[in-house]
Amino acid sequence: MAVTKSTWRKTTRSSIPDRWDLTHLVDHPVQQLETHLATLEATVAEIEAARPKLAPSLSSDDLLALLRLSEAAAQGSSRLSAFAYLWFSENTKDAEARSFKMRVEERLTALNNRLLFFDLWWQSVDDANAARLMDTSGDFRYHLETIRRYKPHTLSEPEEKIVHLKNVTGRSAVHQLYDVVTNGLTFTIREGGKKKTVNREGLMAYARSLKSSVRQAAYQELYRVFTAQRDVLGEMYKALVNDWKAENLGLRRFSSAIATRNLGNDVPDQAVDVLLASCAKNADIFQRYFTLKAKICKIKPMTRYHLYAPHRTETKKYKYADAVTMVLDAYRGFSPRLADLAGRVFHERHIDSPTRPGKLGGAYCYSIVPSMTPYVMLNYTGDARDIATMAHELGHAVHGMMAADHSVFTFHSTLPLAETASVFGERILSDSLMAQEKNKKVRQGLLLSQLDDAYATVLRQAYFVRFEKLAHQMIADGATGDQLAKTYLDELKQQFGKAVKVPEEFQWEWLTIPHLYASPFYCYAYSFGNLLVLALYRMYKEQGASFVPKYLDLLATGGSQSPQEILATVGVDITSEAFWQSGFDTIREMVEQLEGTM
Repeated sequence: MAVTKSTWRKTTRSSIPDRWDLTHLVDHPVQQLETHLATLEATVAEIEAARPKLAPSLSSDDLLALLRLSEAAAQGSSRLSAFAYLWFSENTKDAEARSFKMRVEERLTALNNRLLFFDLWWQSVDDANAARLMDTSGDFRYHLETIRRYKPHTLSEPEEKIVHLKNVTGRSAVHQLYDVVTNGLTFTIREGGKKKTVNREGLMAYARSLKSSVRQAAYQELYRVFTAQRDVLGEMYKALVNDWKAENLGLRRFSSAIATRNLGNDVPDQAVDVLLASCAKNADIFQRYFTLKAKICKIKPMTRYHLYAPHRTETKKYKYADAVTMVLDAYRGFSPRLADLAGRVFHERHIDSPTRPGKLGGAYCYSIVPSMTPYVMLNYTGDARDIATMAHELGHAVHGMMAADHSVFTFHSTLPLAETASVFGERILSDSLMAQEKNKKVRQGLLLSQLDDAYATVLRQAYFVRFEKLAHQMIADGATGDQLAKTYLDELKQQFGKAVKVPEEFQWEWLTIPHLYASPFYCYAYSFGNLLVLALYRMYKEQGASFVPKYLDLLATGGSQSPQEILATVGVDITSEAFWQSGFDTIREMVEQLEGTM
């Protein structure tokens, strides 16, 4: 059901849903888990029954029948997995939810292992027959191409099964342990002369306080607590890195640790190398920006404690209903269709917004199957930053819904493009607010907010990946946690130059970054996506309304083509240094615009 602007304001503004309803995912998942698994088992058995018939001469109709069965199995697995993860996210300290999540992961891994034979067979098919079959595979084509892309790195069927089983009790278990440990941490902060105990989300709200002493205290408390856990968290990280190396470099013979991620993203190594080099080359833009920010916000000296210091116009708290209205109105100004899709997330109660003890930190969007409105998790505290986060995660949601006509295998875009709609959503919101604002100081505050975001999502993320590349090699050579911390601090000092002083405790920041643990080298997707959006948004400003259908078509492609093919349709070459530089040129123009407000 589409939710129009007028309907939204009349019927829901006073009581906008802020807790999700997981009953839409699976009927009685806990009580009837065995029934659901039995249904999946029957589908898997039907696929297995076709194994003796697999041959390069297989007919197109028989292949499509197998793919449709595989699609049904994937959809059922995705729904169960999603329920388990969303339930766990509500309260990571809930032992029943953790146990259910592990049980589901183990059972689904066992079922998926039984289907490995299909991928291995498909990789063995000669090129001529593979081309014949793909020519009639329709929306499954890119899925089939992706399977064959992994051919040089695929092991034997027994070995693949062992790796999959190992990952459930290995990598996945360590990820979950990291989440349990870090989301269970509590922090103490003084407010109004009284001590207050908060979770991490609550603590980091103080990192944007108007008072410099409060910002400093928030960071010092963050690292006091995390540093106390540095031995266990450091060992977790080293174990995960060693596991990544053993599997991907040792067994699968990738040329480098990051090459694994690049293949999964279907992005050439060259494009990632050029992206990261461009980020380091343009670090001076943000150094110049933080020097300006220090003058505007009267910060002296400018240190890492004060990086996200608010402009005096940013300190206002926003009611949840007002934030929802602001975001949906901004989306509607760009495309009523996107606004209607975003409104469905609220109308169908697929969002969980309040922060609470034990809840998974941060925010995410979970697009489960093409036919279902995605679920969004926030930790809304009322800051202006939280409104941008809402716009971001709703962007992910509308991306998934725009691609709903594709298969479960091809509606998710690859990581570099996965941030396109989310970051574009933030730009839509920022542009909408800027267009409405005439006050010079408020416009200055909006520019500061945009540039803070650009730093956090472009340069900061690229430097995470730079650290990871160093850390993976250092750990292979036997580095200690203290040595990793020193390297991290050196990277921070290079990133900020003389513009921002970096206190020693920030050497432990890497312990606090979940992506480094859960998804090695994931973070360059943020740099990729944000610089891409800067280029796309410039096209929008130049072309006006004629750009909107092109953008919607890009989103509707989902993950049914490679990133290079999708972006070529809008004139983007991701291996070109000039393309990435154009994104930084836009950021430089924003800095110059900020200078003009002083």
